[in-house]
Amino acid sequence: MAETTRTPQRYRLDTPKETRRPLVRRPAYDSDAFGVFAEQFARFMGTARFLLYMTGFVLIWIGWNLLAPADIRFDDYPFIFLTLMLSLQASYAAPLILLAQNRQETRDKVIAEQDRQANARAHADMEFLAREVASLRMSVGEVATRDFLRSELRSLLSDLEELNRAEDDEAEPTP
Repeated sequence: MAETTRTPQRYRLDTPKETRRPLVRRPAYDSDAFGVFAEQFARFMGTARFLLYMTGFVLIWIGWNLLAPADIRFDDYPFIFLTLMLSLQASYAAPLILLAQNRQETRDKVIAEQDRQANARAHADMEFLAREVASLRMSVGEVATRDFLRSELRSLLSDLEELNRAEDDEAEPTP
């Protein structure tokens, strides 16, 4: 009989290793506060004021680097550094705008769900009221109206008058 040896649990291939502590701690941040900042930034970038500021910045940059003396210029004609600055601004702006859009989409989903629930409640209320109105119409259809009662009373009165005449005619002796 051969003796089998079992490997300890922690050395098995089908068992995950113990979790390791990260070498570098990741900084913690408040995602909601960052999201609010992203929304404000995206909102500002969509204004005419931002476009005017960016236009002014670019015009001053180009004007300085074309008209200033050669020894104090910091970016010559192809304006490589300006292109780098605008690319850097765009690379930060795009994710912030996407973050703001994602937050708005989440809010829109919540509002749409609330609207759907309100519509469902309103629909149920309308169905209930329609059933109530239908039952009231059926009940009113069975109730005698004033005109109906008057016509019935008139016909009864005319029947009574005919009976009285017939009795009077029978009671009178014929000569």
